[in-house]
Amino acid sequence: MSRTNVPIATRRKSRQIMVGNVAVGGDAPVTVQSMTTTKTADVEGTLAQIYALAGAGADIVRCTCNEPEAAEGLARIVPRSPLPLVADIHFHHEMALAALEAGVACLRLNPGNLRKPEEIRLVASEARDRGVPIRIGVNAGSLHPEIYRRHGGATPEALVESALRELDYFAEVGFEDVKISVKASNVALMISSYRLLAEAVDHPLHLGVTEAGPPPGGLVKATAGIAALLAEGIGDTIRYSLTADPVEEARAGRQLLEALGLRERKGLDLIACPSCGRAEIDVIAVANAAQQALQKMDLPIQVAVMGCVVNGPGEAREADLGIAAGKHRGHLFIRGKIVRVVPEADMVQALVTEAEKIMEEGVEARLAAAEQGAEEAAAADRAELMSSKRPDVNASEQRITSIRRRLDTGPAGP
Repeated sequence: MSRTNVPIATRRKSRQIMVGNVAVGGDAPVTVQSMTTTKTADVEGTLAQIYALAGAGADIVRCTCNEPEAAEGLARIVPRSPLPLVADIHFHHEMALAALEAGVACLRLNPGNLRKPEEIRLVASEARDRGVPIRIGVNAGSLHPEIYRRHGGATPEALVESALRELDYFAEVGFEDVKISVKASNVALMISSYRLLAEAVDHPLHLGVTEAGPPPGGLVKATAGIAALLAEGIGDTIRYSLTADPVEEARAGRQLLEALGLRERKGLDLIACPSCGRAEIDVIAVANAAQQALQKMDLPIQVAVMGCVVNGPGEAREADLGIAAGKHRGHLFIRGKIVRVVPEADMVQALVTEAEKIMEEGVEARLAAAEQGAEEAAAADRAELMSSKRPDVNASEQRITSIRRRLDTGPAGP
């Protein structure tokens, strides 16, 4: 329900491809991807994970296809999947051909592991004939040895050369339905590589910091790389590569795009102040309780939990709904307007109840239903808090006298 949509950058112009029914590149929204961690031969287990990823905001899902049983599993999963599937291929071109036969919507080829030109051209020809796109998935940790040696390591130039070499093989058989990634676990290397690639091609780009690790560090690394590029207008689809449940990857990707204004909010966005000496409640505890209660409702709404009534409603006036804590009670506000004052113990429940009513009745109706006297009661709480005096631990008056004496008679500064 966000009302603010300020573009962060002019989007890099790229051609558009279709991964199943999902557009990638061009003017299509930036999409979220993740990868299953189940054995692909485990059809029911893999489908359960795919459905969980769809619920968490994923648009596209990748599954490994590393053995005949995995290819057979894909054939059974494809018709039942709610999302288009990408088959992940590394060493055996036969697995790419089998995945195409299984009906996948896209292939991912790692040019550092699948190196024979004739095999690459064969896969590209088959994908061309079936109208299936391919992601060229370059990885700093698995570059072609010859490229690695010539560049003296995994440099941005080396990663981009690997991608361009693969594109040349594809071009030889007239295949251009391509998206590209040049991932690295080093954030600076990843950013530099994508910048260089963005200048060299007009294909859609798949962003990611590979092997980012477990949260919270992995979330920080992945966000640092992906968000930096998206803020420059680079990137058409993203994946968080976390050592965690893949649902966390999809959720993080979706939240990032929503935070950047690149996708419409689909779920809860809870904002909260970091707390300070003015706080009259345990902000962390209340915010966590509100997050748990509201997350289950899966509402596209922004909710604020603020620790004091002095600045809270004003600082969070863009939120659809919020609560600001006073002494033993909270000020419930909608779009910055106080609509009622509730006991401290009822603050979280008041947020839940009001969130439900906002979704049912709309913001304007809930503003019209504001309790009489709510603004006046809130103003009284603010006045009391502002006027309350606490021990002058800083000996302020003595310091002021000292300042005045120094400024009047002290030596000039350097």
